[in-house]
Amino acid sequence: MAGRRYRLGAQALLRDHLILARFPFFRMADLHRFAFPTPILFGAGARKEIAKHLREAGRTRPLVVTDRGLAALPLFADFLRDLDGVAHAVFAGVSGNPVRAQVVAGVNAYRAHEADGIIGIGGGAALDVAKAIAVMAGHDGDILEYAWDHPNVRPITASLPHFVAVPTTAGTGSEVGRSAVIGDDVTHVKKIVFSPALLAKAVFADPELTLALPPSITAATGMDALTHNVESYLSPEWHPMCDGIALEGVRIAARALPVAVANGLDLAARADMLMASMMGAIAFQKDLGAVHSCAHALSTVADLHHGLANGIMIDHVMRFNLPAATKKLAELARVASVPGGDSGSDEARANAFVAWLSTLKRDIGIPARLSEYDGTHSVTAGDIPRLVEIATADSCHKTNPRPCSAGDFRRLFAAAM
Repeated sequence: MAGRRYRLGAQALLRDHLILARFPFFRMADLHRFAFPTPILFGAGARKEIAKHLREAGRTRPLVVTDRGLAALPLFADFLRDLDGVAHAVFAGVSGNPVRAQVVAGVNAYRAHEADGIIGIGGGAALDVAKAIAVMAGHDGDILEYAWDHPNVRPITASLPHFVAVPTTAGTGSEVGRSAVIGDDVTHVKKIVFSPALLAKAVFADPELTLALPPSITAATGMDALTHNVESYLSPEWHPMCDGIALEGVRIAARALPVAVANGLDLAARADMLMASMMGAIAFQKDLGAVHSCAHALSTVADLHHGLANGIMIDHVMRFNLPAATKKLAELARVASVPGGDSGSDEARANAFVAWLSTLKRDIGIPARLSEYDGTHSVTAGDIPRLVEIATADSCHKTNPRPCSAGDFRRLFAAAM
C-alpha cells in the first residue's frame, strides 16, 4: 500500500507540474502579499473610547500630536477633556506640508514628556508627523534616512511607541496607512517612509470631528480621497480586493462629496466621506498614478495643499489616460452614477466620466486650472520645467495606466495651466 500511495503521490505531483506549466498564472512567482490589519472603531462618538483603549494597553502618558490650526479650536479642547485618566502632553508644531524640523521638535517633546505612546489627531500632515515621531523616538539619525528611496536607507528595527490615529479630515486616509510623507526643510521635496511598523495600533474614526471643516477644505480633502480610489483602481498592478474597495470608495465619494461641501453638518455625508477616505488609503497599497506625481510636484514648487493639487490635476490626467484605460474609466462612470455612464460605448462612458470630474470640480469650488489657483505661491508657465523635473522623478506615475514621460508631464502641466 505504501508503494501504491507513493506512486499515486508521484502521479499527482507530475499532474500538478503539468498544470502549472500550462497555466503560468499559478506559478509561485505570481504570489502576491495582501494586508488589511488595522483595527478601526468607526462612528459618531468613537473618540470618547480612546482613553479607555490607552489604559487597557497600559499607556498613561501619551503625546498628542496635532497641527496649529486644530489646536486653537474648541473642538480640540473638548477632545483633550475626554482623555480622562491619562497624563497627556501636546505637541502642536505641525503646519502646512510636514517637514523634517517638525519631526525633530516632536521627538524632543516626546522625550521631555517621558511619553509612552502617541495620539495623532488631525489631517494627513499631523498623522504623518506623528508616525515619523514614533519612528525617531527609538531610532538614530535623520528621519529622511528612513525614506524608502534613500541611497543608504536605514531599516526600522526597534519597536515603535503605541500609536493611535484620529482623523479630523476625510482625504489622505493616513490613519490606516503604513507610510509617512515628510519633506526636506530646504528643498521641500517629499520623501516617503514606508513600513508596516507605522500602522496605527488602533484608529478612532469619528465623523463628528469633521463637522467643523470649512467647505474649501472639505472639497480639497474630498478630492484627495476620490483621487486615491480612482488611481488605485486604474493602476495596472494585480489586486482584486483593492479594486473592489476602490470602486466602492468611488461610489460613496461621488454621492457624498457634493453633499458634505454644501452642508457641512450633514453627519451621514461626513461619515461617508470619512469611510471613502479610509477605503482610498487601503486601496492604494495597489499604488497610484500620474495625478499624484503632478500633485507632489505642485506641493514642492508652490506649496499647494495636496488634495487641492490632486483636484486641479485629476481630470487633465484622466483625459491623458483615456486611450490606455477606456474600459476601467467606463466602469468608473457606471459606479459613480455619471449621466450617460451606464449605456453606450466604453469610449463614450469613459469620456463621460472625465467630463463629470470637471463638473464636480466646478460644483464644489475646485479650480479648473492652475492659473485659477489664488494662493500664496501662484503657479505660472515659468514653473513648468521644475514641475516636470519633480513629477518625472516621482515614483507614483510608474503605475499610471499610460506611461508618462517628461514630455507627457510637460504637456499635462501646460494643458492644466
